[in-house]
Amino acid sequence: MEATISSFIQYSISFSYFQSHIYIFFVIFLAKMVHTDARFMVGVVGNVISGGLFLSPIPTFTQIWRKKDVEAFDPRPYLTTVLNCLFWCYYGLPFVNPNSILVVTINGIGLFIELIYLIIFFYYAGAKGRKRVATYFICELILFGALVSATMLAIPEHKMAMNRRLRAVVVGVICDFFNVLMYGSPLFNLRDVIKTKSVKYMPFTLLVANFLNGCCWTSYALIGNVDYFILISNGLGAIFGAIQLIVYARYYKTTPKDEDLSGKTTNEVQLCTNV
Repeated sequence: MEATISSFIQYSISFSYFQSHIYIFFVIFLAKMVHTDARFMVGVVGNVISGGLFLSPIPTFTQIWRKKDVEAFDPRPYLTTVLNCLFWCYYGLPFVNPNSILVVTINGIGLFIELIYLIIFFYYAGAKGRKRVATYFICELILFGALVSATMLAIPEHKMAMNRRLRAVVVGVICDFFNVLMYGSPLFNLRDVIKTKSVKYMPFTLLVANFLNGCCWTSYALIGNVDYFILISNGLGAIFGAIQLIVYARYYKTTPKDEDLSGKTTNEVQLCTNV
């Protein structure tokens, strides 16, 4: 009888031990599922916001199409965005940084949109403008091809650094460099805003979209396994966006309401995520 009771107790303890492990495994699995779903949903929202940013220059190119002239518009922001999108698409590929399909989708869409902008610009530009666009674009393709070849051939796929694939680390640093430049470039216009006490050339909806875009992709980077490369550039982008919104709020009331904007153009700066 005692042996039976002892066996029963040992069986109960073993079963409880097994049950506790099953419970812990289930909790960990559920937490990972929640992280995965949350990360995916935040990434989808980021795709929508970034898509809106990519479409924001449509009025500019509608104007170019109607006037059949590029006037004083500068193609460099769109050329820079093309290169940025190329690098982020490369960064999100499975053999560079796995599980980053949403980074590839939005930057792939952005790349397609930016190429359409450049085609329109190239078609209506003069000989000098076309030469400029073609030269920049060819140089970008050479740079992108060289860096892709270097990282693919010189860095083995499974070589690790900083607990990540070394290839993802190298490409991530390059992507961050371009993203920080693009997020930070509108700050140079703040000097004119402060000097003139006018926010006429600071479209509020675009400022809000930039800020939300940075916040959204920062959240995406923090959920689950932290992606420091998406985090750094978009975290700084959120900070830069907040600074611009603060400046806008400061000088909104001092902006002349009857200022004539006819004949004036703005040098738009396109931002990319991405990721």
